Amino acid sequence: MSAAAADLARLHARCFTSPRPWTAEEIASLLTGSTVFLIGDGEGFAMGQAVAGEAELLTIAIPPEARRQGRGAALLEAFHREAFARGATQAILEVSAENADARALYAAAGYTQTGCRPGYYRALDGSRLDALVLARSLPALRCAAAKSG
Repeated sequence: MSAAAADLARLHARCFTSPRPWTAEEIASLLTGSTVFLIGDGEGFAMGQAVAGEAELLTIAIPPEARRQGRGAALLEAFHREAFARGATQAILEVSAENADARALYAAAGYTQTGCRPGYYRALDGSRLDALVLARSLPALRCAAAKSG
């Protein structure tokens, strides 16, 4: 396991208690995938994967003291740009139905609910939490990129 994965796991643990944070081993395993990409630094990170025209936001981690300062929105925008660069035209994610702050971030970025996964997440106390499945189209990035270039 790499030191980078351990650092990311420590940051993830500061950001999540429910659902449970990812372990260094889980992060290291994900990072070995050729479709997985990581954006960010010690102030927060986003991890995603892009396959067959679709990108999935696997996690986005912003420490509690850095929230509501635009960092999450910036990481989400960077995720969209990298996903588009990798050929994705749609982005999807799952978010805990109980995570109102994250749901607001995603709604502001144009995500809409497309489904629900009952009992998808396991909390630290062993209880199960529903996940909302959200999606948004990425083609608008093509137009924005063309205008700026």
